[in-house]
Amino acid sequence: MSEPVVDTDEVEHVAQLARIDLGDEERELFAEQFADILSSFETLDEVPEIESEPELTNVMRADEIEESLDRADALGNAAETEDGHFKGPRVS
Repeated sequence: MSEPVVDTDEVEHVAQLARIDLGDEERELFAEQFADILSSFETLDEVPEIESEPELTNVMRADEIEESLDRADALGNAAETEDGHFKGPRVS
């Protein structure tokens, strides 16, 4: 039988880095799970690549000038204003 992809020593090393205490059974279980995960990634490597040119389309629309709110309407619901501007809390 071939050597396992991930052995319990590697699992223990990762557990120590993460500051996690693992028992013997947990190390065995995680070694098996890591091997399964790595096997799944190997399966993904077998998927053929598809070369395709992305279709680029312009999703921007032309700017249109429209009438907007006047200053008094825009500031009408503001909690505080000062000199025709919104006034917010001090940050520093």
